[in-house]
Amino acid sequence: MEKCFLVSSFIVNKNLTNLLGICQKPERRILGLMSGTSLDGLDIALCKINGFGKETQVILERFKTSPYTAVFKELILGVFAQQQVDLQTLTLLHGAIAQEHADLVLAALAEWNIWPSEVDVLASHGQTVYHAPAHFHQQTNFGNATLQLGDGDHLAVKTGILTLSDFRQKHIAFGGEGAPLVPYGDYLLYNSSTEYRILLNLGGIANFTYLAMGGKSEDVVASDLGPANTLLDQVVKKEFGQDFDRDGLLAQAGNVNEAVLNALMQSTFIKAPLPKSTGPELFNIESLNPLLTQHANNLSPVDLLATLTQFTVSAIALQLQPFIRKNTAIYCSGGGVRNTHLMRLLQQAIPDTPIRTVENLGIKSEAKEAVLFAVLANETLVGNPFALGTMPALSMGKLSFPS
Repeated sequence: MEKCFLVSSFIVNKNLTNLLGICQKPERRILGLMSGTSLDGLDIALCKINGFGKETQVILERFKTSPYTAVFKELILGVFAQQQVDLQTLTLLHGAIAQEHADLVLAALAEWNIWPSEVDVLASHGQTVYHAPAHFHQQTNFGNATLQLGDGDHLAVKTGILTLSDFRQKHIAFGGEGAPLVPYGDYLLYNSSTEYRILLNLGGIANFTYLAMGGKSEDVVASDLGPANTLLDQVVKKEFGQDFDRDGLLAQAGNVNEAVLNALMQSTFIKAPLPKSTGPELFNIESLNPLLTQHANNLSPVDLLATLTQFTVSAIALQLQPFIRKNTAIYCSGGGVRNTHLMRLLQQAIPDTPIRTVENLGIKSEAKEAVLFAVLANETLVGNPFALGTMPALSMGKLSFPS
């Protein structure tokens, strides 16, 4: 007797149908969002991306940094990099940060005369409020951990745009520290067949990606290096009531205290092998107080800034030295590139290697991280996971549908 098969019909959720349509497009319009530890605002990068993997091509259509209000910044600072916080405030901020980011996105799109429906995907890094790798928290019952606020569902619903968010957790789940992640994008966009490249990000924390000339993904090295702007900004805020040391003029007026500098260079983190990650949880004004009490009770604010600026430079130069060879170039991004004093000291510390900004690679320095999270979202949608040096092969970002 002939066998019969019953085929039941089913309806695919329209969100999944839309998702498949986005993945099948030859080109995707992805809005990358980045809010760093400096808390100065939300970086918004509208990108056209086609291809994936090494064939990825990116056009940065629009970019802006939308500043945070003083009130909003203070709300974040209430839970930022602190071991003890009010649980209700932390809970409320998860949605509130996303709502604020959504408002800033919608305002930027309106300014650019672009409808949300013209954007395929929103890629949101979120706001890191606590970063706790195992080497920092030292609790043997727990592994690496990190927390970014700014819920993806709130973003998707308010903007009406499919959202990928919370990228760092997958890296943690695979045994990583959740940072840095931009090396995945660095490798896809900036690998070179003519020179060795170091992509150095000078945000709140300094991190780098090393790309060997014509290198394969397994040749990539990436790590945090220590503080870039975070200590400087904290001191300037406390002592001068300013957000940052413009052009490094305050630090330039001071003198380096060698005793304090030498003590800082003995930091366990600085001496630890790569790769590693850190944040303001470790490098903050409070952590400086015992060291200053021991080595320099009456250090003036400008001398402290001069010393911390030199510490930033010396720590970076020391750890990059193994990757410096003939035909190497360093390309810098992040807020630190605007500190001309810091950049000048960095060039003096690494005299035989050209130090440039990523503008030389065709991208705005301040836009780089937001663009690279757009690239990570594109890889999650259409790419194939690939390993990178000691970093695992993985797709990152949680999907949130607008409806």
